[in-house]
Amino acid sequence: MGFPIIIYGKSGSGKSRSLKNFGEEEIFLVNVERKFLPFRNKFKYVLENDKVDKIKDKLSKMPVKTAVIDDAGYILTNRYMREKGQVKNAFETYDNIGSDFWGLIEFIKTNLAKDIIVYILMHDETDDYGNTKLKMMGKVLEQKVCVEGMVTICLHCVTDDTGHHFITNSNGKDISKSPEGMFEFEIDNDLKMVDETIRNYYEI
Repeated sequence: MGFPIIIYGKSGSGKSRSLKNFGEEEIFLVNVERKFLPFRNKFKYVLENDKVDKIKDKLSKMPVKTAVIDDAGYILTNRYMREKGQVKNAFETYDNIGSDFWGLIEFIKTNLAKDIIVYILMHDETDDYGNTKLKMMGKVLEQKVCVEGMVTICLHCVTDDTGHHFITNSNGKDISKSPEGMFEFEIDNDLKMVDETIRNYYEI
């Protein structure tokens, strides 16, 4: 049983930046948008691809215990943009995309070893009332796949005049969550530290 974890926030909030303390051979990076990282460090194990089947195949064969999918939201966006003119029924497109994304998370949970952690980085959006949620390309897809309901931990990337941080539990306006006693409410934007804390907490 693999362990999917959601890391979400706005563009520039520090999602990709949080990887910078990992060593070159410590993670498997799925670079969905084939973009440059916001720091000089490089990683040895990298896949540049947005196809779910390819990602699942490489996750099952990776030589490390930690993976990061950055930015997983573009798995949805890119497939929608490719297929929107090919399918007569728009709802069929959303069904395909929803099934694909749900299948990726289920694959992590059911097909990977229990000591494998996969961090799924995604953008968020905030409504007129200040409520923050994952950006899922509209309500139709949100109704089909409640991603945060499929995972135990959702960390919210935020930035302010003191720097980048993770929010680990909800303030009533977002979907942040983590097990009792695992983290303080606000922690450093350091995914390696998060990874070590989770492994120590669950003894994996």
